[in-house]
Amino acid sequence: MSTSSSSAAERDFKREFLKIFIIVFVVLLICFSIYFVNHQENNKYILKTLEINGSVEEGNALFKINCVGCHGITARGLVGPDLHSITQRLNDKEIIKQVTGGLTPPMPSFEIDPVNMSNLLKFLHSLE
Repeated sequence: MSTSSSSAAERDFKREFLKIFIIVFVVLLICFSIYFVNHQENNKYILKTLEINGSVEEGNALFKINCVGCHGITARGLVGPDLHSITQRLNDKEIIKQVTGGLTPPMPSFEIDPVNMSNLLKFLHSLE
């Protein structure tokens, strides 16, 4: 009798383990899919931005509208860091991710189209 009850318990354990394994697998698959889709969209945005030859003047205007509150009118920093030579410390992809994602608090994320992002990059390169 004890043999049949232990084998029944083993079967129940195996079923529960299999259910949990399947659930974890499906959740991980969903997470990976979401990450992959977001990553692909991000790459398309970055590639499109880098294809455009921005304007320093337009980038300067955009900077004055959105960035001077934290980086100062001369981009020497206030709450945010000094942006002179930022393009030597970060590559263009990293700068795009920083601006669009606000990766370092308290910097907010910005929804910015590729043309304006290209303009901002061009302006940041002019600060070297």
